[in-house]
Parts: sequence; C-alpha cells; structure tokens
Amino acid sequence: RAEQKEEQSIDLIGKNEVYGDTRHEVNVYVKVFTNSPFLVCMDLALSQERIIDPNYLWTGPDGRVLQGQSYVNLTETGKLMVLGFMVPMSGAYTCTLSHKVIETTTQEETEMVEAYKFMVYAYREADHAYQVSVRFSTMGCRLRNNDLFIQILKNILNSSISHLACHITGSSYKCHSIRTPKDGLQYELFVNFLVNPFAPGWEEVCQEFPYDCEDVTNRRVRQAAERIGKFFHQLRHVLKHEFQAAPSIQYVDNSFSMTPIDSCRPGFGRNHHTHQNCASCCVVCDPGTYSPNNEVTCQTCAMPEARMYGAKSC
Repeated sequence: RAEQKEEQSIDLIGKNEVYGDTRHEVNVYVKVFTNSPFLVCMDLALSQERIIDPNYLWTGPDGRVLQGQSYVNLTETGKLMVLGFMVPMSGAYTCTLSHKVIETTTQEETEMVEAYKFMVYAYREADHAYQVSVRFSTMGCRLRNNDLFIQILKNILNSSISHLACHITGSSYKCHSIRTPKDGLQYELFVNFLVNPFAPGWEEVCQEFPYDCEDVTNRRVRQAAERIGKFFHQLRHVLKHEFQAAPSIQYVDNSFSMTPIDSCRPGFGRNHHTHQNCASCCVVCDPGTYSPNNEVTCQTCAMPEARMYGAKSC
C-alpha cells in the first residue's frame, strides 16, 4: 500500500511502483513477510524525461548504503524493492539521484541532485472477532433454568466451532422484564458473547501458515461466525417443531446481531491521523510508542528516547 498522490496514475501504481516526491516524504505500507513495491528514485514528471548519466544512492533506516545488501533488489534504473519485509526494516529509505543537464547550444554540463525520502512501515491485517447479541423469552428472571440454558447454549456453540480453533468468550446475560402493548409483561434474556479465534491450539494452526497468519485466523473466525449465525437462523424452527412440549425458553425472532471487533498484535496499532492511507491496517508502532497487548492503539512511552519500531514495552 502506498500513499497515492493526485499526479500518480492508477496504471503506474498497478505496476507495483511508488514514485518519490522532492517536496515531501512518501508513506509506503508493506505487509510483514512480503516484498515491498518498487520505490522509484525519481518523481513521476522526471520519469517521463531523458536523464543523462543518472547515478542512484540508496540508504536505509540505519544510514547504511543498500547497494549489495542481500535483503534488497536494487535495479540499474534506481528502483528499490525490500525483500521479506520485517518489523525492524521499517523507517526512512532515502535515495539521492544525481544526473547531468547539458545545454544544447554551449554543451555546458550541469550536475543536478535530487533527494527522495520514503517512510516505509510494516503492517499486519487486524485480527477479527465477532460480538454477538441475541435474546430469548423466558418464564421469569429468577429461574435456575436460565443459568442452565445459557451454559448449555455456550457448550453447543463451542462444540460447533471447536474444529476451527475458535471458542466463545466473554459470555454474559441479563434478564429484563418488558411490558408490551399486546402481551402485557414478559421476560427476556439479553445474551452477549464474543466469537474468538484464539482457542487453545490456534498457535499450531498459525505455524502451518506463518506468512499469512492473520489471513488464516480471520478466515477461521469468519467461518465460525457464519456457522453460529446459521445456528440461530435454524434455532427458532428447532425449538418450535422438534419438541413435543414448547420449551420454557424461546428464541426471539430477528434478535440475532453480530458485529466485527478488530484487534492488533502487540507492537502494532492503528492511527487514523498519521496513517490515513492505511487506516484499517495495524501499522507498526513508531519509535517512542509501544503496544503491549491486543488493543488497537500504540501508547506513548514515558521515556520517548526509545528508537525501535514495533516496541511491545518501553
């Protein structure tokens, strides 16, 4: 992902190239373990011109010259690709382009120098979980059957998604009395729980796909959420038609709702202001910030002299 300027056409970005800009740094976002796009050591306008005796000098975040480094692909036309991008590779990549301009009439040569700065950030996809809300009618709020029913419901749901290494967490319910115009006073259980992709054993599943762990995890939890949605869609029919006597607890039609909840891995967070062009990404925490848990924001260190990207503590 790259910060797209108005003067950059879609077809140029589609070629996996990001052009520099002498006026300001260009933000580029690279998913961990993947290769960066080609960073081009010139702006879009200059790329349309003939350049005489170009010379390119690329330096990385640590100030080291990148020519000859094993983790970069550096072309003879000044394009840089960082291979297998990792968190410590985040930072400023700077290219200095020197070339000659020759006066047509006098053949006088002038040396021109332009500098381009790219801020390259590692990012990961957010981990998804799903907050589920559902309601059931019951005969009263102080019945022992309510607790029993919720426990059985949780066990059934966990059993149906355990093969996906997902489980139900944070389950809770409250019972409320509700007066309705038609039926008078009724009682309903307001049930909430989280469909969580980190059931015991999820690490082993992740180790099989180390390069796209979030993709695999998110696919698993989406399948689990869809399975639970189908369960509640069919539950009304089951409770109504599969029991000879009507159960004392009934599913309230159309009460099922599901909301995605995102989280970021430690060392990553979201910042809609700083990273507008990757607002949905979990971007590596900047130096001086950290994220110790699975929340979605990087916190500021009390000792701001910390210089590493992706800190999990200060």
